[in-house]
Amino acid sequence: MDHRGAVSGMTSDWLGQCHGLPGAAVWVVGTALLSLLLVGISLRYAHWRGLLDEPGRRRSHTRVTPRGGGLGLVLAALPALAWSWFRLTPALGPVQGAALLFALLLLLLIGWLDDHRDLPNLPRLAAHVVASALLAWVIVQGSGWSPGWKLLAGAGLLLAAVWSINAHNFMDGIDALLGMQMLFVFTTLAGIAAWLAAPGIMLACLGIAAASAGFLCYNRPPARIFMGDVGSVPLGWLVVALAALLWRHMPQSLWAVLILCSAFITDATVTLLRRIWLGRRWYTAHREHVYQWLVRSGFGHGRVVMAYLAWNLLLALPIALWALAQPRLGPVLLAAVLIPGAWLQVRIRRYCLAGRDRRRSGAA
Repeated sequence: MDHRGAVSGMTSDWLGQCHGLPGAAVWVVGTALLSLLLVGISLRYAHWRGLLDEPGRRRSHTRVTPRGGGLGLVLAALPALAWSWFRLTPALGPVQGAALLFALLLLLLIGWLDDHRDLPNLPRLAAHVVASALLAWVIVQGSGWSPGWKLLAGAGLLLAAVWSINAHNFMDGIDALLGMQMLFVFTTLAGIAAWLAAPGIMLACLGIAAASAGFLCYNRPPARIFMGDVGSVPLGWLVVALAALLWRHMPQSLWAVLILCSAFITDATVTLLRRIWLGRRWYTAHREHVYQWLVRSGFGHGRVVMAYLAWNLLLALPIALWALAQPRLGPVLLAAVLIPGAWLQVRIRRYCLAGRDRRRSGAA
């Protein structure tokens, strides 16, 4: 059977378990509605427990807003993830599926605790490392790779997952930005997974995308609830987890996935390197990401989110599809996105700084 035949056959198997295309649509719509319900419950719970983010110098919002809505998002996506890991992904056995589920629930718990009280850095980092190590073990387990390659791949995956957890946590700073990014990334990953004959990964990605759509109904500007660590931390891990499963299934997909995530990669990386270079405490809360500078310069939350979405749809998506069709060009295409993206980040920051200086001069 050729590749297209394999895609059709494996996808048909999943659709058969869902009782056809209408059943799959019901699954996706049901996940979105479940997310809508659970995020609404999270909103009531946040008001009851006083989980409220106050405006402040290091925040980009101007009114008191509840946090913790990401709990409803992740819980709504959990059935699709569990079904994918235990039933539809051939590379995963019961032990591997249980390891992924445990890692996800560990991050959900640590994020939930951090939203209720500010946890010290050490237990948070320990949970991130444990969850990322479990992911790395699942991916390299039974791969048939040499011990040296397993060690290298495992270490790379661990570092990538820890970085992604914290990058997505820091990028969750304005209304709808992280939710919209998750909707975009996991919808496109679902399409790639379908094209590469990976229906289990496709279902997991569709579940997260649908749950993100439900969450955005509450998080669109002006946000009624924020995601909180309980959402951003597991979602950062899930980006790497599903990308790694897709990479294990088809290694050439790596370049396309990285290109799809380029907006967040460039913003988070440039900001981190700049803070390290300036000798600042890079691991503490701040307002130095480009999206935060744009908001502080007078651009509304909605306009900034649309700018990131424009980058994703007009640049990242077409080039990612090109990299998927021509994997040999993948490294070149990735560089062609990341280098201009980093340059643009620097230029935007300088533009915002110049505008701030002009406003201060005028006020003086």
